[in-house]
Amino acid sequence: MPYESYLRFTRVDAVHETASGLVAELHGEQLRVDVIRDDVVRLKMSRGGVFDEQPTYAVCADPTGLGAPFALEAGDDVVRLRTEALTVSLWLAPFRIDVHRPDGSAVIETARDAEGRYDAYATLNDAFTFARRCRPDDAVFGLGEKTGPGNRRGRGFTLWNTDVLSPSATGEFTAGRATTDPRADPTSTEFDPYYVSIPFHYHQDAATGKVSASFVDNGYRAAYDFSPGDRYRVHFSGGQYTEYVFAGPDMPGILEAYTWLTGRTQLPPLWSLGYHQCRWHLYAQSDIEAIAARLREEAIPCDALWLDIEYMNGYRVFTWNEERFPDPQELIKRLDAEGYRLITIVDPGVKAEPGYAVYDDAVRRGVLCRTEGGDVYIGQVWPGNTAFPDFATEEARAWWGELNAAHVASGLAGIWNDMNEPATGIIDPTRMRFDRGRHSHERFHNQYALLMAMGTTQGLLKAIPGRRTFVLSRAGSAGIQRYAANWMGDNLANWDHLALSIPMATGFGISGQAFVGADIGGFFGHTNPELFARWFQYGALTPFCRNHSNIGNRDQYPWSFGEAVLGVVREAVRLRYRLLPYLYASFVLAAETGAPVQRPLVFDHQYDPITADIDDEYLLGPDLLVAPVLAPGVTTRQVYLPEGHWYDWHTGALHRGQRHVVAEAPLDRIPLYARAGAVVPMWADAPPSTDGHAPSAVELHVFVPAEDGLHRSFLQEDDGLTFAAHDGARVRTEFAVTRAGRHVAVRAVTDGAGFDGFARREFAVVLHGAEPARATHDGADVAFERETIRFANSGQGFTLEFEV
Repeated sequence: MPYESYLRFTRVDAVHETASGLVAELHGEQLRVDVIRDDVVRLKMSRGGVFDEQPTYAVCADPTGLGAPFALEAGDDVVRLRTEALTVSLWLAPFRIDVHRPDGSAVIETARDAEGRYDAYATLNDAFTFARRCRPDDAVFGLGEKTGPGNRRGRGFTLWNTDVLSPSATGEFTAGRATTDPRADPTSTEFDPYYVSIPFHYHQDAATGKVSASFVDNGYRAAYDFSPGDRYRVHFSGGQYTEYVFAGPDMPGILEAYTWLTGRTQLPPLWSLGYHQCRWHLYAQSDIEAIAARLREEAIPCDALWLDIEYMNGYRVFTWNEERFPDPQELIKRLDAEGYRLITIVDPGVKAEPGYAVYDDAVRRGVLCRTEGGDVYIGQVWPGNTAFPDFATEEARAWWGELNAAHVASGLAGIWNDMNEPATGIIDPTRMRFDRGRHSHERFHNQYALLMAMGTTQGLLKAIPGRRTFVLSRAGSAGIQRYAANWMGDNLANWDHLALSIPMATGFGISGQAFVGADIGGFFGHTNPELFARWFQYGALTPFCRNHSNIGNRDQYPWSFGEAVLGVVREAVRLRYRLLPYLYASFVLAAETGAPVQRPLVFDHQYDPITADIDDEYLLGPDLLVAPVLAPGVTTRQVYLPEGHWYDWHTGALHRGQRHVVAEAPLDRIPLYARAGAVVPMWADAPPSTDGHAPSAVELHVFVPAEDGLHRSFLQEDDGLTFAAHDGARVRTEFAVTRAGRHVAVRAVTDGAGFDGFARREFAVVLHGAEPARATHDGADVAFERETIRFANSGQGFTLEFEV
């Protein structure tokens, strides 16, 4: 895009100190620099002399609530604002903004154009742009759901929520591209844009490994150009410039700050971490019960069954096809008795049909989107002519919440939000306006799914007070993690899309959304036995685990490909269920710190330069490394192990980190490694579902450290359903594993007031990497039996010591 016509801001006329930082006067506008925390500042430019104090619904914290000491220093050509963690340099003539750390390393630096002019800020017809310096070999991460490698460097991206398999929605992005360009094909693993837009990215200095980050709080269409060179450019098509700059220099600290600002993934109900079975299909009530029975018969653990759009009456939301589902409440009751939850899809589109109660009520209440002329906006989705709730208004969100509350009153456990980019079919979406017609479509397009999830969650909380909610969303924007999980939309049943789902998931994770997964087996197209088996092995070790496929596809139930594949699927799901105590602790960590559940290696190992470009393996929580098989016919693969020592999950072999190893990967095995020093809590057996599962014993798999040091892990036990854990109704056991020479100690301390239903009475400590004959438990001698010690424990701390 040519920027020569843009009006550059080149000179600051005056600077004044404020309670939170400074305000500068330039070109008839004002630039505010606000100290948010000592490591975060906000840069904000007025438009027409006025600031938009809530440009989006992304920020949920009080941005100035923490405050931080700062000092201003004024020179002849620069004003500097200093905190303990950063220095903002506001250069007056020519105008530019740089941010550095106290050691002089760069956080952001304004770039020059080819003529030597600074690109600090330029605007034209409500759009604005800026450019920043970078080294040619620097890395860039983030932006949420994006195709291609996790390191975004070398490419450009558009942020505009898009129904990827709709030709009407993708046409403008594929038009004019050569047929050899993968971005000309929406089904390719390079196509852009996708369903979710998060204008938050990390910039890693290749020379030092240090990382800074930027979040632009703006919902309009954006373009991030990270093409090769010594600069990158950011452009937004409307709205005001509001940027939060994060000094870092470590990725976990940045993500903690970003998720403090925009909210964290809420602690989900335990059942939602189980296996989910779904398909778009012309099911009848009896079919769902048959699938439920078959899953139990085949010993496949499962917690949730899903219904796609065919359960509705003519695709009218909040209705049931009474011919196919004559008694939904009875169905839900029977499923509940077998330990299943039921979830249904709910699209935002409301069939525009007088006489349909939902539409009539929406018109009466005035909660539908309008055009500039005042008509109800009409798109075309599954029901035909379709109206859309105006989620930019509190009234529309409350109305939507009421509908969802009534819908789940039958006993439904959660809601699946689809088509919420919003998808409008062959009708141009930009005629749809928001906030009773006061705002353009562009302001709220990317926020639509977030606002829909807000209304949905509000309704669920009213319908099921005190219970954790579960909402799954296809689209989203910054902040979506507060209300919903995301899945990666309509993926394809091929090996490329299996591989793509790893960097796409980790990109989500480091962008604040911890609860994410891809449709196992692929949604679009026919899967095959080997692909299905490998995808199940991988999907069972991701945050959200759902098997889903398109109508008309060949069957891809766990039993669809014979006994060999069924056995692989069964063991993959059983491993997931046994690991649920560990997986749940990883979600607790995400809720408390923002740390991803599915993490790129660079998140924990950013100072190891190899990790920046590794996309075919990942960390599940802090202590498990997963290296899926991503191509057909592969029975061994190379795995990079980062710093530390790592145990092969299957063989027990110990490997030194910062090197590659070759992992055996026959069809019944996914390469999996545990970090030395970790305590991985597990259930001894995989239950049919989590419903009512309260084991009397929990296994603690201790992976003995290979060298001196300290490693921390934890287990949290609570009711898995309510918010009581937030108020202390839990048993949290913190583990500290230390090694000094040959001496190893596992020390556990507990926290929490306990909870109704707590049934654990025993720990079984399973050692990996050592075979001591004896140990001491709280000072008393105890004996190992096959590397296992069992002792009574119902929520107390303990100390276990032994020699290796």
